[in-house]
Amino acid sequence: MKQLYKPMLAQSRETAFTSKDWIFEIKWDGIRAISYIGDTLSIRSRNDKELKYNFPELEELKTLTSNVVLDGEIVVMRDGRADFQTLLERANTSNPRDIETMANKFPATYVVFDILEKDGNPLIDKPLMERKDALMKHVKEGSHVVFSRFVEAEGKAYYKAALLKGIEGIIAKKKASAYESGVRSGSWLKIKKVTSCDCVIFGYTKGEGARAETFGALILGLYDKNKAVYVGKVGTGFTENTMELLLKAFHPLIVQEKTLEGVDVPEQITWLKPELVCEVGYQSVTRDGKLRMARFRGLRADKKSSECTVDQIKPSGLTEYIAKRDFAATPEPIGGREKGQGKAFVVHEHHARQLHYDFRLEKEGVLKSWAVPKGIPELPSEKRLAVETEDHPLNYVGFEGVIPSGQYGAGTVKIWDKGKYELKIWAEDKIEFSLIGEKLHGRYVLTKFKKAGEKQWLLLKARDY
Repeated sequence: MKQLYKPMLAQSRETAFTSKDWIFEIKWDGIRAISYIGDTLSIRSRNDKELKYNFPELEELKTLTSNVVLDGEIVVMRDGRADFQTLLERANTSNPRDIETMANKFPATYVVFDILEKDGNPLIDKPLMERKDALMKHVKEGSHVVFSRFVEAEGKAYYKAALLKGIEGIIAKKKASAYESGVRSGSWLKIKKVTSCDCVIFGYTKGEGARAETFGALILGLYDKNKAVYVGKVGTGFTENTMELLLKAFHPLIVQEKTLEGVDVPEQITWLKPELVCEVGYQSVTRDGKLRMARFRGLRADKKSSECTVDQIKPSGLTEYIAKRDFAATPEPIGGREKGQGKAFVVHEHHARQLHYDFRLEKEGVLKSWAVPKGIPELPSEKRLAVETEDHPLNYVGFEGVIPSGQYGAGTVKIWDKGKYELKIWAEDKIEFSLIGEKLHGRYVLTKFKKAGEKQWLLLKARDY
């Protein structure tokens, strides 16, 4: 290889756009990596760490191409989406046996989107679309190596579709752009949705360097019922003036005792009475409930700390539903967390690969759902296996139609019965209710079938009192 390259970086933009001069790709939630494939293989991160030992399955690159330099993103996919936390665990594992175990359990995919060099000849001065052609010509896809697909011109529609699939955003790239190694260029733009929440400030860490006289980061918490839980820290988004004003606000709130448990930071912490509230933007929430890539947005003098609850960052009940569907292809409703009356039920007759019935009860703005392979019991003491599935939007109550081939749940969906229900009990392992439908009437019970698995229930028709 003639030289080492640094990744070309994208500038931020808040809104998507449409232009025939640009292409649009998924913004993958992974580790950026430049690969050098010649007599040997090297896969380098942005901070120049060698990654090939952590991701041995990417040795496959040597069988798919030769004498090239590629740019791309390493991702680990779980349940149809990139899992950054698992990816980081893999990247930070050093024990060879653990590396092999994780490679088998959580295999990585290298999503390639650019070619920078071929046979010792740099291609970075070529227009992007010429480099895309060269990439397709000189590299093959494999089990762990794929191309980043793109669309031309239609950035707004692509961005909307990406968000509906639970993807954090898109990258816009000018078709005529050269590859500017190590530059954050306006020829590439990252467009992503920023989510925010209101957090309680429980303390701050000691500052270093230019921040030695102020602070390093704020310690953030939210309330789960009446208990405060740690959700991470925020160390960016401050101006010098903001930091000085915050220090003045902190001074009368300083206490000696710890005010928040579970804080896992090595820096010295000054603890505060939990009275100040701030708005924090963040990219995502990790599986252990921490804000990822948090950025300070300002104090919220209009909000009490007790109002800052973990409900703000809990995933929507429709996250799984949306992730499984392509709404450009399926006629199913996108829905949302709508306000209902908490009393609707529906039974869908679903002619998928195998005929089954979907039983749905309205609760907390969604339809809690179970697949019942052998139909709803209609006689007292009859029992049917009911497998819990993802929540559905409330407007699925009225849905009928044909889900196209290739889509999740492909087949014809018809309403078999619908109506209202009266709730008696809704506990973790038992739901008791009375149905008032066009076909179904009387008392029913859903009970956890613990021996069969976490999502297995039994639906039975109970005798009326």
